[in-house]
Amino acid sequence: MKTKIYNDIIKSLKKIDLNCNEDFTVEIPNVAEHGDFSSNVALINAKTLKVKPRDLARKIANDLSKKRDYKSIEIAGPGFLNFKLANSLYYKELKKILKAQYNYGSSNYGHRKKVIIEFISANPTGPLNIVSVRAGAYGDTLFRIMKHIGFEPFSEFYINDAGNQVDIFAESIEIRYRELHGHCVEEFPFEAYHGEYIKDLAAELNTIEGTKLFHMTEEDRLERMKNFALDAIHKMQVSSLNRFDVQFDNWMSEKKLRLEGILEEALSYLAEAGCTYEKDDAVFFSSTKFGDEKDRVLIKADGNPTYLVPDIAYHLTKYNRGFDIIIDVLGPDHHGHVSKLRAAIKALELDDSKLEVVFLQHINLLEDGEVVKMSKRTGKIVTMDDLLNEVGKDAARYFFINRKPSAHLDFDLELAKKKSSENPVFYCQYAYARINSILKKAKKAKLTLKKFDEKNLNKLDNIDEINLIKKMMDLSSVLNLCADNREPHRLAGYVHELAGMFHKYYAKYKIIDEENTDLSMARLYLISAIQIVISISLDLMGISSPKKM
Repeated sequence: MKTKIYNDIIKSLKKIDLNCNEDFTVEIPNVAEHGDFSSNVALINAKTLKVKPRDLARKIANDLSKKRDYKSIEIAGPGFLNFKLANSLYYKELKKILKAQYNYGSSNYGHRKKVIIEFISANPTGPLNIVSVRAGAYGDTLFRIMKHIGFEPFSEFYINDAGNQVDIFAESIEIRYRELHGHCVEEFPFEAYHGEYIKDLAAELNTIEGTKLFHMTEEDRLERMKNFALDAIHKMQVSSLNRFDVQFDNWMSEKKLRLEGILEEALSYLAEAGCTYEKDDAVFFSSTKFGDEKDRVLIKADGNPTYLVPDIAYHLTKYNRGFDIIIDVLGPDHHGHVSKLRAAIKALELDDSKLEVVFLQHINLLEDGEVVKMSKRTGKIVTMDDLLNEVGKDAARYFFINRKPSAHLDFDLELAKKKSSENPVFYCQYAYARINSILKKAKKAKLTLKKFDEKNLNKLDNIDEINLIKKMMDLSSVLNLCADNREPHRLAGYVHELAGMFHKYYAKYKIIDEENTDLSMARLYLISAIQIVISISLDLMGISSPKKM
């Protein structure tokens, strides 16, 4: 609607032969009495056009007042234009929703810009935990929203399947594997992986291989264990993500980057740019030249690359693949890593403005008001699967999406399991289910929208009905804000507000009145639109819309 009013103003100015600065705004006023929308167009253009702001505002108002879409256009203060829309415009929007169905709110706002969103990227050394749940809910919802409004998003999971941590992982499985064959281990190494899943993997490997692995060389044995474990963990993580309704367009392997020589390519580029030097048998990146706080080691004295090298190489592939926007979703403990990565991007003469980093803050699990210690030894919830078993996919996604990414999140397990209006996801889903029940009841009363005469939409004339339509009309602008600010929590808040408005409307008004079929049909038309918008919102968050609850 903002776009419509903006375009109407542009046409009006051209009609009265005035060339304007188009950098003006159309906004919803903070005070409802000021109208539905307000514009500062006259204030922005008056000086350039050498007229008084109120005089310019009056000319625009006089022209636009001829349109049926506007109930009134008033001039306020030094020259603001306050618009009150005609109800007919809201009825047009209702018809648009019913016609578009689940494509409502979709647009070309993103202009097909290519966006890569890398999120989760958990180490391939164990099951996904609740940190991954937040990253998954955030990244996947942002992906869905951006796709809905015309971007070309691409989702990616980066697998750190090379390096020292993977070697330790394989060695941990070997120790448990040896235990199954009677080899006594006096004390399990501190740096090894201690989870019960290590024992499970060792047992699974033993079922497949038996004693055959003992006849291999140590190097071959560890390589076999490593490949088995990485494949098993990958399948485990994919299975968990499928339960969470998160799929990736690509899984990028660090091991593959190494085999393809991308690490050497990145190092070569940095060396050719004169950005590396040797010291104490190590190779350093002179990152302080590019705003970093200190120079960084690239190759250690033992000849092995640091974690920074494959990360630089990986981001080089993101740029080489031609993405317009590169979004990294990281945990709060990665703040220190960004400055050195940005320095490398600048050193490679790449556009570092393309790279955006979103940090997701810490999570507290609450049970009976107390913080749950997230330790595998306590038996408390730590994995994605555990959380899904406890509260289900829908509650998990909503609760993790509902908070701004930069805000700490307290996840109340008891609240997430409640089947009442206290639980926000239940509240939203119940609105959808309640509308479905009303429509079924209407069908039994032989009130169907197939028989509806759209001229009767003028029966929807009370303020609550108009406000419901206004709220539905906000969907597009909410989605645009979610994408622009990388803040999908706005959608969670939006659908909760819409559901609340519907519940209040249902309690206040009789929707099915067999003695007043025209009004009943108009209200059925209205709630059908509400149901569509709720379903779109929930679907973009990866949450189901149950027909009954």
